Amino acid sequence: MQLNPYGEYAVLLAGSLANDFPADRNGIFERTREFGMTMSFTQMHDDHALVRRVIDDWLEVVDAPEYSARASLLNAHMAAASAYPRLTDHNGEGWHLHYRDESQTLPHVLRAVISVGTALHLSTRGMNRLSRCAAGQAPGDPCTDVVVDVTRNGRQQYCSVRCNNRAAVRRHRARAGSSAASLGRSA
Repeated sequence: MQLNPYGEYAVLLAGSLANDFPADRNGIFERTREFGMTMSFTQMHDDHALVRRVIDDWLEVVDAPEYSARASLLNAHMAAASAYPRLTDHNGEGWHLHYRDESQTLPHVLRAVISVGTALHLSTRGMNRLSRCAAGQAPGDPCTDVVVDVTRNGRQQYCSVRCNNRAAVRRHRARAGSSAASLGRSA
């Protein structure tokens, strides 16, 4: 996987897996392809469950209450991956970095790539650039999807246009309701 300087693709892959975890290993493998990973991995019987554990561990980073806790968790994840970056030019695709040894399994590689990518993303873009959808904070809205903020201004709060629109409608109705109540009291 080629990581841009911000770690964007790796952290977007993690967010995608967290928000819509595939039903099987093939689904995980296809998702890695969608986000630019080109290497094949030896299939192991427990890949699906172990990748789920990688994503659950990553969600602890997302949900960390403080930036220092977020950094500590990420440091532990990177240490657990224990792969070192290496330059490679496999299949003549051009020189790029890999965060894995050649024989590592899919879960191990994803832990390394996602951890390093998330660390790059947060350290270059801001520690606040990873959160849960703000719509989930509203009463009655169950959205808990992850938001990977890659916007220019760093203010993305919602996982989708749909959640953003629903929140805007709730705010509008609340304002309209309080305006109507104010008019009723003044009459």
